Amino acid sequence: MALVLHAGKINKNAFKALIAAEYSGVDVKLVENFEMGVSNKTPEFLKMNPIGKVPVLETPEGRIFESNAIARYVTQLKADNPLYGSTLMDYARIEQWIDFASMEIDSNIGKWFYPRWGLGVYLPPAEEAAIAALKRALDALNTHLVSNTYLVGHSVTLADIILTCNLIIGFSQVMTKSFTSEFPHVERYFWTMVNQPNFKKVLGEIKQAESVPPVSSVKKPAQPKESAKPKPKEVPKKEAKKEAPKPAEEEEEAPKPKPKNPLDLLPPSKMVLDDWKRLYSNTKTNFREVAIKGFWDMYDPEGYSLWFCDYKYNDENTVSFVTLNKVSGFLQRMDLARKYAFGKMLVIGSEPPFKVKGLWLFRGQEIPQFVLDECYDMELYDWKKVDISDEAQKERVNQMIEDYEPFEGEALLDAKCFK
Repeated sequence: MALVLHAGKINKNAFKALIAAEYSGVDVKLVENFEMGVSNKTPEFLKMNPIGKVPVLETPEGRIFESNAIARYVTQLKADNPLYGSTLMDYARIEQWIDFASMEIDSNIGKWFYPRWGLGVYLPPAEEAAIAALKRALDALNTHLVSNTYLVGHSVTLADIILTCNLIIGFSQVMTKSFTSEFPHVERYFWTMVNQPNFKKVLGEIKQAESVPPVSSVKKPAQPKESAKPKPKEVPKKEAKKEAPKPAEEEEEAPKPKPKNPLDLLPPSKMVLDDWKRLYSNTKTNFREVAIKGFWDMYDPEGYSLWFCDYKYNDENTVSFVTLNKVSGFLQRMDLARKYAFGKMLVIGSEPPFKVKGLWLFRGQEIPQFVLDECYDMELYDWKKVDISDEAQKERVNQMIEDYEPFEGEALLDAKCFK
């Protein structure tokens, strides 16, 4: 009999067992017409998993829940399965990376994504901590993948299947290109995995998130309807006098259309911001001659403005990774301005305290008011509008765009781009 997997068709945890089954030649069927929130609340399902979580696998010997356990079971149905390596050390390292995929990757992606999706309480400090922990994990993974195509050995193992499935929500929902570009070997690994035939048969096409989803507003629960009361027997009444029509000002006001962002109402600009971002991203050599020259050719001083920013409290920047996380959190919270801005943030110095300086391109002649209102980091910086008629300021813009080093006589610890 085929093994039956109870889960929805787009459940990334179900994908683990389905991909392992493709590699192992095991017949696993998804149960038909599974509806999350309905099917997993039935008495029949709760007998299989009392807490109602998916997936659950039905086998001739009984039921199994927890996605990693199910994937391990499916893998071990094939004797000497290469998905588990060929030595005891291979096995141990596969298990090591499975734990890493769960505790360091899946957990932190979930803490970032689910509150934004309305499936948890959204707390900015908690999100910032989750993103920092995720970046630390991705950096470790990136280092491992510098010299490794796969996590263990020279072919796909169960560790690759589980890690890739755990990365899917990250890549497809919150980890934009500007975020993952810091981890090029993780990018290469992920896109290599999801395009393997056995992966693609299960996953289909995966597209990377273009922006981080906004925080969902929590809907108020619907008020219970009052129980219907028996209508009293109607008594004939004298014809009531017709009410005079209400004055116009008393009539209920029609809902107003959502106001446009004031920046969308500005006169058209000759500068197309996406064209500049594309040029910046695609220029790999001769950066000064190609990208910097292209920037000034595109720049529209009437439609856009340039701003320098300097962190006010650099004396507090005594720990490198804390300083880097601080800048990353700022860029994350600036996501609301992605359509209207481009930025470079430099962390400067070879030893503490580190200096944080930035360059920002904004639509319009002032820093957008909605950014000042909604991104609390803005008040942590001193802001100065760039005078492009001053050649020294213009050259400083060039150096910040191209990550010139040494910058103002000091080494760069890191340079981050918002695009």
